[in-house]
Amino acid sequence: MSTCQQVARPLVRCLRQAGPGAATCSTRSVTVAAVRPFSSTPMRKDEGATTTTTSPVDSTTTTTPPPPPSATEAKAAVADTVVGGPELGSRRRRAALATTGNLPFEQLPYQCFQEARKILQQDRAAKIAQIVKETEKIKLIEARDASEFEGGEAAKQTRIKSLRNYIEELKILADINDPEVKRRFEDGRGDMTKPVYRFLAERRWRSMDYKIIAQRISQFHVVPDLLPAFDPTMDVKLSFRGYQVSPGAILDSRVTEVAPTLRMQVFDKGERLLTVVVIDSDVPDVTHDNFKRRCHFLAANIPWDPSKTVLSLRSVGDRVEGDVGKPWLPPFAQKGSPYHRLNVFVLEQKPGAKIDGEALKKHLENRENFSLKGFREKFDLEPVGFNLFRSEWDEGTAEVMDRHGIPGAEVEFKRQKFASLKPPRKARGWEAKRQKPKYKSLWKYVKRIA
Repeated sequence: MSTCQQVARPLVRCLRQAGPGAATCSTRSVTVAAVRPFSSTPMRKDEGATTTTTSPVDSTTTTTPPPPPSATEAKAAVADTVVGGPELGSRRRRAALATTGNLPFEQLPYQCFQEARKILQQDRAAKIAQIVKETEKIKLIEARDASEFEGGEAAKQTRIKSLRNYIEELKILADINDPEVKRRFEDGRGDMTKPVYRFLAERRWRSMDYKIIAQRISQFHVVPDLLPAFDPTMDVKLSFRGYQVSPGAILDSRVTEVAPTLRMQVFDKGERLLTVVVIDSDVPDVTHDNFKRRCHFLAANIPWDPSKTVLSLRSVGDRVEGDVGKPWLPPFAQKGSPYHRLNVFVLEQKPGAKIDGEALKKHLENRENFSLKGFREKFDLEPVGFNLFRSEWDEGTAEVMDRHGIPGAEVEFKRQKFASLKPPRKARGWEAKRQKPKYKSLWKYVKRIA
């Protein structure tokens, strides 16, 4: 039996039972399929099927049963009856929703499912009672004087912070096993203001995306080239012109001509101010035979919280609140130079600390020789998010540089060749010994050394 037939089998069975072919032209009784009522108790044996008899008048009427639907039609019917479209949820879930009518998800008539929900509700009630108890403890500690604690005010605040963290953990444990919570999170409709959804989002991010970013940081030597140490704590995804970019991908210069869009997700509660910096860490310095850094974009004082996810760098300072220190400069690489690493850093400002726009512009009078470490220390910032892409010389780089007035499109880097200082090497080996006319008959088998 194919997969399509397995999915459509319950729906086909229901259509055959409920169709007009259920009644026959004879006067004998017809057994109608018993419909199990919604109950959390098992069905009794005496609850048998209900029988009905047709009258002689009705027996003269004959009906032709319709042909059973094909597997393709049944599968389409299953997909159309599911709220959210055919691509929402697993195949088993779509079939279950299609065979249970318009019942809400939490009222599905499956005995094991409903019994499990009772256990989860009892556990949730216990967790809520514990939350109320810990909240009362916090109120009592706040009412006490700091001199009553052995460590003074610091010990009092440490105790309060510990209890609040425990309450956040209890909130997560109260809803972590709720099937409705998991369903909303998998469908992308989770409320990120609630701790359980932030916990699920962080767990999913650390399962794969965090590992990829950590690998890129090590692989492309972001540490220690730009920062002495760095461990990201927020999810940052990069997209150009609506297309998501994998970390470290080499992009066409015509694609990166427009400022990107960042999808950022923080996993702790509260609002904070963020600073976004884009740095090219591979700008050739011919004078010193080295590489220097260039700032391609910088914006500060961007308000952010867990409910926000999308930040367009083109909109900062216009539709999005924030101060732009340097507008977007398209990445470029001269011909012959190695690939350039364009590093996107998201830095968190101290609570309540807003960077002065004039001081920011004064610090960035020149894009060249930008130091992320010095910028971080001057404004007391903490790096929390990271992503990167790479740029190389391509067929559109010269046009992009010309449109934005960037000089140097005609520059080409070549490796300088030096003559070897070693003396000429004398011929050695079997071939060198047999170059005399005496061995002329063997020359055709070997490469002659002149």
